[in-house]
Amino acid sequence: MNPTPASLLFKHPAHFLSLGFGSGLSPIIPGTAGTLAAIPIYLLMEPLSLVWYLFAVAVMSIVGFWICGFTTRALGVPDHGSIVWDEIVGYLITMAALPPGWLWMVLGFFLFRVLDILKPWPISWVDRNMKGGIGIMLDDILAGVLACGILHFGISIWVS
Repeated sequence: MNPTPASLLFKHPAHFLSLGFGSGLSPIIPGTAGTLAAIPIYLLMEPLSLVWYLFAVAVMSIVGFWICGFTTRALGVPDHGSIVWDEIVGYLITMAALPPGWLWMVLGFFLFRVLDILKPWPISWVDRNMKGGIGIMLDDILAGVLACGILHFGISIWVS
């Protein structure tokens, strides 16, 4: 019998992170709960220079490939909904180099969630064809990059 996500939460630091500090245990919309958990992390990282911000997100992404795969193997389920580290990283990618303020945080949140749920191509291809920690992370990384690009494009039009 496979363990439950809640039983893994404090058994290993990797599970604690991959389950989004417990946010992924939400009985409804765990991906959204995981994205909400990313907001305080963003607020802590927002004052960093862009170089340090991107470095931190890159490290979190690389770590995410391993921790998401580790928790997946422990749960015995390919992409359990309680694994939300990918949402945290995807949101942080979305927010890269955006102006500070609640408007951008909310727009980034909603745009990232829409792209993560709808999974337009190539996100859908990655979601269907890549498994394990790499697949879990990569579709949200792509959703974050796409959301970030759309927001920056919107800013460029708005400022023009």
